[in-house]
Amino acid sequence: MNTFGTLFRITTFGESHGPGIGVVIDGCPAGLAVSDEQIQAALDRRRPGQSDLTTPRAEADRVEVQSGIFRGETTGTPISLYIRNQDQHSHDYSHIEHAYRPSHADYTYDQKYGRRDFRGGGRSSARETAARVAAGAVAQQLLNQQAIKVNSYVSQVGAVAVPVSYEQLDLSLIDTNLVRCPHPETAERMADLIRQTRDRHDTVGGLVTGVVQGLPAGLGEPVFDKLHSELGRAMLGINAVKGFEYGSGFAGTLLFGSEHNDAFYTDEAGRVRTRTNHSGGIQGGISNGQDVYFRVAFKPVATILQPQSTINDQNEAVTLAGRGRHDPCVLPRAVPIVDAMTSLVLADMLLRARGNRV
Repeated sequence: MNTFGTLFRITTFGESHGPGIGVVIDGCPAGLAVSDEQIQAALDRRRPGQSDLTTPRAEADRVEVQSGIFRGETTGTPISLYIRNQDQHSHDYSHIEHAYRPSHADYTYDQKYGRRDFRGGGRSSARETAARVAAGAVAQQLLNQQAIKVNSYVSQVGAVAVPVSYEQLDLSLIDTNLVRCPHPETAERMADLIRQTRDRHDTVGGLVTGVVQGLPAGLGEPVFDKLHSELGRAMLGINAVKGFEYGSGFAGTLLFGSEHNDAFYTDEAGRVRTRTNHSGGIQGGISNGQDVYFRVAFKPVATILQPQSTINDQNEAVTLAGRGRHDPCVLPRAVPIVDAMTSLVLADMLLRARGNRV
């Protein structure tokens, strides 16, 4: 349950309030040039305390490469990346040692294991995703060799949504604002909503859109490990995710087949293309060479600084209010996590595709 991937595999470890968190990457080919700076840059996009829209927990999230990379290249052996925790306030969670926070994993962890680490949620904390982001940055450097681009951005916060598709956006603007939305006018409205929500001691959810460009045709397995099913599994394994759709998604159910089918043609350069892309770049579970795009739904953060009714581990009714430092909206920091999980899926699929032909 702590390992993800088939050939390009990662195993994460650590808890929110332990000494640190980390990841072991197994199956990365030897000879891949890996930049520590690119790994750190990805972690900097996810780290807490980066703006007034996120949790003020102050973690530098400095990555330590402990094995598997020598003189800037992978050796083919397991890559170990470690991130030390430095700003834990474990006392902020003493009030929930015996109480179950609404919509958290407190109760379910108790039922599964008969015990739980109540300090920040322990293993269920989104702090664990920093390890995935570090691993995803390595996977992205493998994708760079094939000129495959992965971009994710915040496309909706609450009811405030980007009014155009990704094709009409300049994705280079994603990191030009605190929300990570490449539509500047909408980004301002999103930021205002997050601040208003924070000031009410509440939280808000929304959508992240992911886009993959330059992906070759032929990636994905025909039955159980379809490309979209692996992407969906990756996204649904991220904390606070409630839904995943690719291509036309649920909106496609409103179209007739004659409207929804993507007609093939050959362009001036002799490349096979489709006139529309309702398929989201995936047909039969296999990439068709068009852009892959999808949306990931994130719920409002479960910890709110308001009194809520719940029970304790003796099944007694209690009132509980959140304490500590929490995001009023996870979306700005979720963008690099979606990027990372997408990159991990695609790196794995690239390696698996190498064995499909003589």
